[in-house]
Amino acid sequence: MQKSLLNTIDSPKELRLLKQEDLQLLAKELRDFIINIVATKEGHLGASLGVVELTIALHYVFNTPKDQLIWDVGHQAYVHKILTGRQDNFHTNRQLGGISGFPKRDESNYDAFGVGHASTSISAALGMAIASQLKGEDKHHIAVIGDASIAGGMAFEGLNHAGVTNANLLVILNDNAIGIDPSVGALKMYLTNVKKGTQKQDNIFEALNFDYSGPIDGHDIDTIISELNRLKTVKGPKFLHIITKKGKGLKQAEVDQVKYHAPGKFDAKTGDLAAKSTEVQPPKYQDVFGYTIVELAKQNKNIVGITPAMPTGSSLKYMMEEIPERAFDVGIAEQHAVTLAAGMATQGLIPFCNIYSTFLQRAYDQIIHDVALQKLPVIFCLDRAGLVGEDGATHHGVYDLSYLRCIPNLIIFAPRNEVELRNIMYTAQFGLAFPIAIRYPRGRGVTIDWKQPFSKIEIAKGVQLKKGKNLAVLSIGSMALNVTEAIKYLNVSHYDMRFIKPLDENLLHTIFKIYDIIVTVEDHAIKGGFGSAILEFASENGYKNNIKTLGIPDAFIEHGSVDELQELVGLDVGNLNTIFTDFL
Repeated sequence: MQKSLLNTIDSPKELRLLKQEDLQLLAKELRDFIINIVATKEGHLGASLGVVELTIALHYVFNTPKDQLIWDVGHQAYVHKILTGRQDNFHTNRQLGGISGFPKRDESNYDAFGVGHASTSISAALGMAIASQLKGEDKHHIAVIGDASIAGGMAFEGLNHAGVTNANLLVILNDNAIGIDPSVGALKMYLTNVKKGTQKQDNIFEALNFDYSGPIDGHDIDTIISELNRLKTVKGPKFLHIITKKGKGLKQAEVDQVKYHAPGKFDAKTGDLAAKSTEVQPPKYQDVFGYTIVELAKQNKNIVGITPAMPTGSSLKYMMEEIPERAFDVGIAEQHAVTLAAGMATQGLIPFCNIYSTFLQRAYDQIIHDVALQKLPVIFCLDRAGLVGEDGATHHGVYDLSYLRCIPNLIIFAPRNEVELRNIMYTAQFGLAFPIAIRYPRGRGVTIDWKQPFSKIEIAKGVQLKKGKNLAVLSIGSMALNVTEAIKYLNVSHYDMRFIKPLDENLLHTIFKIYDIIVTVEDHAIKGGFGSAILEFASENGYKNNIKTLGIPDAFIEHGSVDELQELVGLDVGNLNTIFTDFL
């Protein structure tokens, strides 16, 4: 029986000792290794399967970590992690206390730049290349970016700058025509024509002063190695275009690339997904959004939907299927998505702009300058608000209240359940004086019969969920569920404030006059969030009540399941019950 090559590799140093003719066998072993672990532990699958040969070639040709390798987003970095000393603990990937699902600087010196959001690699690698020039260092700097990420505005900014430098930068375009969902836009059409050999106009990358080569087969390891060795001798900015297949080596992952991006548990031998439970479950919040916007759009011809490259993740795909002319996937372009929505709003359309909380951070100026300043009634639907779980620090949506609450002319609402999400969407489509941000969590809700008749929600109106004595608990959003469970046998009052801005000041005055002790609970950073808003209210009105704020501490929270992370920060039912009991 042939000895495993993968078991002999603890770092790229051992990899470089292999004969080149053995690398294809190593590629097969790596694919099998990833498939077997992700099948039971879950994670991002298709992206890493597609870059096995490229990753081997990069570490084989370049002297990493001295030569610096930057991965865009990082979904595709599993092979990189396995080859750089993390094979033995790869089974802990994305688990609490385990390795990160993305490259992370403090995890390995081979992870030259921490990532998780798209389109950053070229700028980061260029910054490193310029630094090497200034320090007189002889290094190579390689940015690997996908065809979806390179369409992002920041990637173009990096290309634009790099083209007027003589920095030792190599940009590798991993072109597989898909990000999480299929790539979109004119650049995708251009790259498709390049692959077919039908592109008649000048090469866009050569026009930006890059030494362009390709497209080449990204699964032909010998060709990749040969081209990388040639490019090592070329001065200045270089661009290598490779063609790969996402999910390569697993039939189902090649055929259904969207589903197998992060498929959950599956059978490692057959590739078949684990059977889904037949038990009736509450819907995912994203699906409540997706089905509700279709329902509303059929009644209101002015409604449009916008998402930056997340039609499946946001469930805008349902509107794209039923009313395609009014649903827009704009690619990885959050800034454009927000200002596109603003432009539509000026013309009387009702734009629902669906962006993950963590990604809306990338469009902050547009929210202020293009939407709120002009009082344009854009409806922001912030999916994945709060702790999101295994994607970790780069993806937790725990800052949106802080960065949105300080913006004038903006309403902020957090539904505690699916019915509230439907009703606030219904309310907003009638037209508001200001834009509104609606934040809701990742995962399933709590209501089986969620598709109830619509009713309007009064702006800036909170509700009392339980009446008691001793203290008042104020929550926002889906944290109301944890609070409800935690106080089930306690004689305390519970209020769902619903609106973080504007606050229900009439209700707050009543609460502050009745209760000496007030506790706020939020799945958001304590600094600047909902609790801070309540403290500001107390200060402005001269209240001296004892106020305790609970939420995410002033630290970046790592990866783990949502339940594990809530327990870690003290927002689970047990910890909340203990805190509330201590006040009694």
